[in-house]
Amino acid sequence: MARVVALQQNQLSFSPLASSLSDFSGTRLQTQLQFKRKLCHPKGSFYVSASSTKKILIMGGTRFIGVFLSRLLVKEGHQVTLFTRGKAPVTQQLPGESDNDYADFSSKILHLKGDRKDFDFVKSSLSAEGFDVVYDINGVQIPTCSHLLCLFFTYNFIIYVTLRVQITIFHNISLFIIYFSGREADEVEPILDALPNLEQFIYCSSAGVYLKSDLLPHAETDAVDPKSRHKGKLETESLLQARGVNWTSIRPVYIYGPLNYNPVEEWFFHRLKAGRPIPIPSSGLQITQLGHVKDLATAFIQVLGNEKASKEVFNISGEKYVTFDGLARACAKAGGFPEPEIIHYNPKDFDFGKKKSFPFRDQHFFASIEKAKRVLGWEPEFGLVEGLADSYNLDFGRGTYRKEADFSTDDIILGKSLR
Repeated sequence: MARVVALQQNQLSFSPLASSLSDFSGTRLQTQLQFKRKLCHPKGSFYVSASSTKKILIMGGTRFIGVFLSRLLVKEGHQVTLFTRGKAPVTQQLPGESDNDYADFSSKILHLKGDRKDFDFVKSSLSAEGFDVVYDINGVQIPTCSHLLCLFFTYNFIIYVTLRVQITIFHNISLFIIYFSGREADEVEPILDALPNLEQFIYCSSAGVYLKSDLLPHAETDAVDPKSRHKGKLETESLLQARGVNWTSIRPVYIYGPLNYNPVEEWFFHRLKAGRPIPIPSSGLQITQLGHVKDLATAFIQVLGNEKASKEVFNISGEKYVTFDGLARACAKAGGFPEPEIIHYNPKDFDFGKKKSFPFRDQHFFASIEKAKRVLGWEPEFGLVEGLADSYNLDFGRGTYRKEADFSTDDIILGKSLR
């Protein structure tokens, strides 16, 4: 029998992130109820409007987006449960978050431990709880070829071996099958089956689903790429539409901010801190777009219970677009570093094997956020440099980061470029 566990402050067994600042400096998790007149609120603070209390399930929620989203929901008075495998701490104290604020949040958050691939468990546990709203923010991701180590073919078996040396055996199969470990739409279906009275399913998709185009920025009505590595997200959106549930899909571009587990701004900060040149592919004039995680969390709040968001897709990101070279300079400014030395290179001149030499796709890639602004009244509060400074001051600048610096591809590039 599944149990939803309420977490108490003295039950937590992890260390808060290192902190040297006493407050969020404009990014404290604050909420104010909006009535007939708009209240003033500080730049970067979390601002949500009043709504009826909901019983909300977040699939995931312990790594990045959900850390900020769950706080907003709890602050607004909702009962929030995180569904995770329990391999990571369910809560963590944010840099600069007061002990009282953290204690209040962690005492209210609930946890349901399980594997979303265990469909029987998902159905039984969720149906027993009867949630009103589901946020799926650790949704579908199709892995690249690097996720596959080998695939053996035998007489009546296909043995699939992942990089973690986990083996799955399929009996009595005479066809060649490539089995991907990414999350597919079939992982959403049990959730829908378990919650026939679900009021809203809010899904974190990706702007990566759009078909590459010469006409930019991408709009929500643009053609999508069925062969995209994010095709599982498209399949999930199609499933939600076919099932007739009340759904909303959010398509972020690149997300950045404190606790980011993807090497976006962190990639630049490592090189700036080390005083190294920054290698950027091609001309460096490729245009891209970043959106702050706290602005994304606010967008997730604004679609909750919003009739205008029913069965709609919204691009969410920052207001401005930026070139790769401009992003390097913006990171330097945000972290208080000198103007960076930028080295351009032709990616076709190098073979980096399975390593990535640059954290962004080498193309123009940005999306219009006008629909979200027009329909939801949502506005991103963080400018790019301001948002990067927020990320640096509350994370990397405190000595916390997700991945150690790896300059091996830089050295290959610089070795050839400087000859």
